[in-house]
Amino acid sequence: MRTSPPSGGDPDRIAIDDPQARAQWARKLDTSEDELREAVRAVGDKAADVEMHLKGVRSTTNADRMKELGGA
Repeated sequence: MRTSPPSGGDPDRIAIDDPQARAQWARKLDTSEDELREAVRAVGDKAADVEMHLKGVRSTTNADRMKELGGA
């Protein structure tokens, strides 16, 4: 899935220092601007990486999930 920028610019990058772009990306990704900033700090400004980070795709392993459920 390709994430396009809400307002021009490089379609693969989030311009975190641009207040208008930051607000639009936060709306597009259904997150707060603070969470967006933290995600960009954590994974960089590539929109697809930020989106995956915000969705938690990389946050836990299957083993971690099993421990949370009381498994092995």
